Amino acid sequence: MARLAARLDENAPGTFFVDDSCIDCGACREIAPGTYGRSDRRGQSVVTAQPDGADGELRALMAVVACPTASIGTSPKRPLDAAIAAFPERLEENVHYCGWHSEASYGAASYLIVRPGGNVLVDSPRASRPLFERIEALGGVRTMVLSHQDDVADHAAFARRFGCERVMHAADAGSLPIERRIEGLEPVALDEELTVIPVPGHTRGSVALLYRDRFLFTGDHLWWDEDDHRLDMGRGVCWYSWPEQLRSLDRLRAFRFQWVLPGHGQRFRAESREAMRGAVDEVIHRLSSARRSAG
Repeated sequence: MARLAARLDENAPGTFFVDDSCIDCGACREIAPGTYGRSDRRGQSVVTAQPDGADGELRALMAVVACPTASIGTSPKRPLDAAIAAFPERLEENVHYCGWHSEASYGAASYLIVRPGGNVLVDSPRASRPLFERIEALGGVRTMVLSHQDDVADHAAFARRFGCERVMHAADAGSLPIERRIEGLEPVALDEELTVIPVPGHTRGSVALLYRDRFLFTGDHLWWDEDDHRLDMGRGVCWYSWPEQLRSLDRLRAFRFQWVLPGHGQRFRAESREAMRGAVDEVIHRLSSARRSAG
């Protein structure tokens, strides 16, 4: 639980607060941007404005549930039942955001695709009984795609609960008990709707998952930068190879999609697939130019 005694002094006065254990994963700012923002001084999230109305309070409480480090609190306490029941939250069509971020993945987001052919979990949320029960009510999990080694979190608990097949690139799987290991750089079709796209760079075995030529789940490869308001990649968090990451981004031009759904960083929905292509091209041009200028 968040500690009132450790409440950050930049929090807006009122019921909701963030304490000094925040790891700046950004989950709360994605869920309830009207309540939470980033402190430039601390590099942590803070309450910038107390929630307004019932809807605002529900969103703020959903952030309490999702927080991987229990860094958000309320004084006096607020009931969390409705916020717990709100996850997984439908984003568009049959794609859901799981909430329940795990500290083991530094607060990475995870997603659930609900479909008649078998539900797909993309990366691992925090294992929790309420989330297990909600996912079970939505049809369980048939396949679990793990984008890279950083965001596996509680994958074993979900595999035990749902008996799902885990899919991961062999370069990142190591000794993990992964049922299906992807090799090489060529895209792999899991079925007519799902394609695993190797995107080495952040890690050697990073992959993206493309669903219905509309939703691209990118792990830590590509995200929306909330400060600069544009698609971006992070050289400072590239653990394997920055040149490889740039090449991986260029290979994404061969695919059509409208959504970028990352593990870290914010989600982005372009107005169209063509607009998304333009946004990806801008990243390629900007980062390639920066690389040439640097050396």
